[in-house]
Amino acid sequence: QALIAGFIEGMFKFYAELNYAYLEINPFIVTAEGKIYPLDLAAKLDDTAEFESGRKWGRITFPSPFGRRLSAKEAFIAELDAKTGASLKLTVLNEKGRLWTMVAGGGASVIYADTITDLGYMQEMANYGEYSGDPSESFTYLYAKTILALMTAEKHPSGKVLIIGGGIANFTDVASTFKGIVRAIREFQDILREHKIKILVRRGGPNYKEGLKNMEKLGEEINIPIEVYGPETHMTRVVPMAIRALQGGE
Repeated sequence: QALIAGFIEGMFKFYAELNYAYLEINPFIVTAEGKIYPLDLAAKLDDTAEFESGRKWGRITFPSPFGRRLSAKEAFIAELDAKTGASLKLTVLNEKGRLWTMVAGGGASVIYADTITDLGYMQEMANYGEYSGDPSESFTYLYAKTILALMTAEKHPSGKVLIIGGGIANFTDVASTFKGIVRAIREFQDILREHKIKILVRRGGPNYKEGLKNMEKLGEEINIPIEVYGPETHMTRVVPMAIRALQGGE
């Protein structure tokens, strides 16, 4: 009993330290010499823990979901995601779409996608993804820069709309993450004007007023239409606003 108890304790330590999501040994044998040998094993690593345990794992490559191959930009975001304890996700749905999103929070990203679909504009929804878990300014900058590069890769004569949305954050510093987004928008300002990009921002949470003020000020400085809304505006209210802009309204 002591031998098996020690084996189980050691395996649990191994399981926890290497961030397994699943680890099953069935069966194993105990020899007359007091040694334990696993005969079969099934295990799954937690890919979200790569930033913490990647060096211990060695050269591990995780398959793309549903066998889908990632584009270069999607792979870049996946690499960023692996380097941080925050969450950075990006899936390009329609690279020619006119309605792009940069959403804070996994739940919020689902709500925005559902609302766009419910309002009949699924064919124009260009991407799906989220940034959450209080990513640093530099990671948010790289995430925003990637989306802006995708959005401006092809010009549409009637322009495009970017929704920078999210719910009311619990601990993410809105002003800090917005600094990274502001930096990316400022860097892309010339091509954003050329491509007639309109930006709608809706956010709440710690320091959201400062973040929204910086966004509004940015729009005035670089002459790009940026509308900002706080938690007094329902989270999805900006979606019909974006659709009206795509239809040629204000």
